Amino acid sequence: MKKAAMILGGVLSALVLALAGFVAMNWEPDRPLSALQARWAQPPSTFIDVQGMHVHLRDEGPRTDPVPIVLLHGTSSSLHTWDGWAEELKSGRRVIRFDLPGFGLTGPSADGDYRIESYVRFVAAMLDRLGVSRCVLAGNSFGGQVAWETALAHPQRIEKLILVDAAGYPLQPKSIPIGFRIARIPVLNRVMEFALPRRLVESSVRNVYGDPGKVTPELVDRYFAITLREGNRRALAQRFEQMAAGLHADRIAALKLPTLILWGGRDRLIPPTDAERFHRDIAGSRLSVFGELGHVPQEEDPAATVAVARQFLS
Repeated sequence: MKKAAMILGGVLSALVLALAGFVAMNWEPDRPLSALQARWAQPPSTFIDVQGMHVHLRDEGPRTDPVPIVLLHGTSSSLHTWDGWAEELKSGRRVIRFDLPGFGLTGPSADGDYRIESYVRFVAAMLDRLGVSRCVLAGNSFGGQVAWETALAHPQRIEKLILVDAAGYPLQPKSIPIGFRIARIPVLNRVMEFALPRRLVESSVRNVYGDPGKVTPELVDRYFAITLREGNRRALAQRFEQMAAGLHADRIAALKLPTLILWGGRDRLIPPTDAERFHRDIAGSRLSVFGELGHVPQEEDPAATVAVARQFLS
């Protein structure tokens, strides 16, 4: 018994030392918003106060557009994931995008509530703050779920819906980015609040691309820096704790508005089988699958994906 205790004590000591060494080698404390704004919030970025948060916003294009296009990003992403779409659409349409609570430069929710219902209320509050009574709502991944849940909660405000590799059904991933896996593990997720290897972020981004060769150092710089925004890492762990995947899947068939479904054929996080389910459940919806793209097709190939969106919008 004493020998077993000594062995166990030795193993635990070795683990503690290894963990301490990992933290020391990869120490990355939170960065305040002020340290990130110069690079990641250049014009046309602005900040507005909504629900006790200082929300990072880009609002471009003609203010005379009666039905603006609102773009919602996914988990651990930011409004920058829509840069290509915004550049293409803003000449003729008002394009609005913002960092959702817990992500990007907006940072943590003021009340720590990351349930889907809270995000739906936030989107409605943003539309109110911007004076938008009716819009086209598009969302990628988790942002896609926020989009369709908002369309159900506020049908009078959403004219059309664009779902890009959207969440909503019970998850059946073929591969999960390592950053997401760690964020779900107690203790380890607390360690990652202080230590974050850049290579871990790079691996996670490459995991969601259909062609990992398209992941540039500049792209990794953006994801890495914004992940370090003060409070974001803790918020990610809290969101996973509060997440209930597939909870409202039975409501999807109640959507009764023009809907475009865009999907990456190489999406391993939310596979194309979910695209087919959305297409079956939403009467009259259109489906377009891009065989070579992954989970963030609007970022991986903005030109090809926005071309299909423009046809739908017109």
